Amino acid sequence: MFKKILIANRGEIACRVAATAKRLGVKTVAVYSDADAQARHVQACDEAVRIGGPAPRDSYLQWQRILEAAQATGAQAVHPGYGFLSENEEFAQACAEAGLVFIGPPPSAIQAMGLKAESKRLMGQAGVPLVPGYHGVDQDPALLRREAQRIGYPVLIKASAGGGGKGMRAVQSDDEFDAALASCKREAINSFGDDAVLIERYVQRPRHIEIQVFGDSHGDCVYLFERDCSVQRRHQKVLEEAPAPGMTAERRAEMGAAAVAAAKAVGYQGAGTVEFIAEQDGRFYFMEMNTRLQVEHPVTEAITGLDLVEWQLRVAAGEPLPLKQHELRMTGHAIEARICAENPEAGFLPATGRLAVARWPSHASFRTAEVRIDSGVGEGDEISPFYDSMIAKLIVWGETREQALARLDAALRDTHIVGLQTNVAFLRRCAATASFTLADLDTALIEREKAALFGQPGLPLAEAAAAVVAHTLAAEALTESTDPWSRRDGWRLFGAAQRRFELEVDGEHHQVLLARHHQGSLSLTVQGRTWPLALSTEGRDTHELFLDDRRLRVRTYKVGEQVAVFGAEGSALVTEVDVIAHAGEGGAETGRLTAPMPGKLVAFLAQAGESVAKGQPLAVMEAMKMEHTITAPRDGVVAELLFAVGDQVGDGAELLRMA
Repeated sequence: MFKKILIANRGEIACRVAATAKRLGVKTVAVYSDADAQARHVQACDEAVRIGGPAPRDSYLQWQRILEAAQATGAQAVHPGYGFLSENEEFAQACAEAGLVFIGPPPSAIQAMGLKAESKRLMGQAGVPLVPGYHGVDQDPALLRREAQRIGYPVLIKASAGGGGKGMRAVQSDDEFDAALASCKREAINSFGDDAVLIERYVQRPRHIEIQVFGDSHGDCVYLFERDCSVQRRHQKVLEEAPAPGMTAERRAEMGAAAVAAAKAVGYQGAGTVEFIAEQDGRFYFMEMNTRLQVEHPVTEAITGLDLVEWQLRVAAGEPLPLKQHELRMTGHAIEARICAENPEAGFLPATGRLAVARWPSHASFRTAEVRIDSGVGEGDEISPFYDSMIAKLIVWGETREQALARLDAALRDTHIVGLQTNVAFLRRCAATASFTLADLDTALIEREKAALFGQPGLPLAEAAAAVVAHTLAAEALTESTDPWSRRDGWRLFGAAQRRFELEVDGEHHQVLLARHHQGSLSLTVQGRTWPLALSTEGRDTHELFLDDRRLRVRTYKVGEQVAVFGAEGSALVTEVDVIAHAGEGGAETGRLTAPMPGKLVAFLAQAGESVAKGQPLAVMEAMKMEHTITAPRDGVVAELLFAVGDQVGDGAELLRMA
C-alpha cells in the first residue's frame, strides 16, 4: 500500500478519499486554489499545497503544478477524484512519466472511452448493444443535419468528448437542429476544448441504468451491480438508487456481462461505470463509459457494504480485486439525493452565497450508515461561482425500497440550509411523486411530473407566521426584564394587548396581528382569519405550536431580517420587515437586464436598436459549468449592450438596457 498520496481534486470527493486513506494509514496531500484556502478538504489532509487562482483553469486543471506538488511532498500516487483531470489521459500519462501512480485506469483506456464516437466503435466490436446513430469524424453541419434526418427525429446531439450533460441537446424537429448544434458545439469547446459531436436516435421514455465495474492489473474484472439514475434535470442526475427497480436477475447478469466486456475491451483497471440507455421493455444500449469513480458511488457502497475508494487504492497499489464475482452480494435498497445550490423554479439556475445555516439530520453520519451525508462544505462556508453547485449528497439505506423512501423523506425534511437557494424542497417533492414512488422511471420524469414539482406552495402562511412570532418571542424572552413595565410582549394590567408583525413571503406583504388576552392566552390573525395560538419553545429555535386544533413542530433560523422556517409540511422564508428602517425606500429601476449570478458572458442574442418581445432570449451566460439563457422581462427595444462577449460579470451586473 502507498505511504502518501496526493488528491488532485476538491470538495466532498477529496474529503472522502482523505478519510479512507487515513483509515488505511496512508498520508494525504491536498491541493487548493485561492478560493479553497480554508476548505474542508484542505483541513482533512495531512499536507496542503496552493496551486493557483480560484478559476479551475488557473488551479485544478493545471496538471503540471499538481505534479510538482506531488513530487515536492513525496507522494507516490495521485487520486484524481471526479471531474477536472479525472478523465484526462494526458494527465494520467504525465503521472506515469513522473514516476507517480495514477489511481485510475491506464491512459489508453481513458483515451478509448473519452471520445464517444471511438468508444461506440470499440463497443460494437466487443458485441455491446449500441443505439442507432452517427459517430463519424466529419463534422460538417450540413452532413450532421442530413444524418439527423436519416436517423429520424427526435435525435440527441452529444459532445463526443463530453460528460455530465454538457454539450448535449435533444432535438425534436429539423427546424431546431441548427440552433441546438451551435449551442452544443459552443458548450463543448468551452468545457472540453473539443467541439466534435455525435448524433443518436433519442430513445423514447428511456431509463438511465449504469453498471459499476472494477478491474485489476491481474486481468480480473467484476461488476458491482447496477444503479438507476433516470431522474435527471438538464441531463444531470438528481436522484440515484441501487438496485434498479424492476431489474430481474437475468437482466442484471446480462447487463453486467456487457459492462465487463466493455471494460475488458480497453484493458480497464480501477473503478469505472458503464452507462446504458434502457427501453421500458428492458432492451439496453451502451451510452458511454465514465473512466473514474462516479458521484453516486455511495449507493453501491450502501448495498454491498464495500468501500470503493479502498478498492481503488488497493488495485492501484497492484493488489488483486478483494472479491471475485461470485463472492459479491447486495442487501437492501439505497437512494442518493444531490443537494445543490440552485433555484429549481428558475430553470435550476445556480446560486452562490454563504451557508449561514447548514444543519443535517441529527442521526446522519459522515460514514456508511442508514442516513449518510457526503459533503465538502459546512456552515459558514461560501458556495462560489467557480465550481459545481453541489453542496452535499444525502444517502439513505433501507431493507426495502419503501423503507429507503421513508428515510429519504424524513432526512430531507430535517435538512436545513439557509443563506442561499437550494433544491432540498424540490428533492422532497420529487421523491414523493407518484412516478418515483411507484418506480415508473424514465429520464423525462421531472418534465412529466412538473405540475407536482413546480409552483408548489411551501409552508402555509398561518403556520409560517406563527413560527416567526414564536421565534421573535423566544428571542425577546432570553433578554426580557422581570420588571413587568419593561417587558416587550404586550403585557397589560387590564385588557388585551395587540402587536403587529409586518411580514413578506414570496414577494407578498402580510400584516399579522398577535393578541395577548387578559387571561394570558394568545390569538393570531392572518389574512382576516383568527386562530387560537399556544406556543412552547425548546432552546431558541425549536418550537411546538398549537394553532387552533393543530399541533406543529417547527425549527426557525434568523439571518438578518429573514426567518427561515422548517416544518413537516415544508419550509418558508419570511422577511420580518422593520417598517421604520425601510421608510422612504423607493421602487426598483426599470429597463435594466441584470446577471442572475456571476459568470462569463458567452453571447448576446440581440443587438442595440432591435425590438424584442417578452421571454425572447437576449443573452447567454456560462456559470458553474453550464450555459444559462437570459430572456427579456418585457416587450421593448434594446437600447445599449454594456459588456462584450467573453467578459466576466458579477452577480447583479447590468448586461443591457431596454427602452
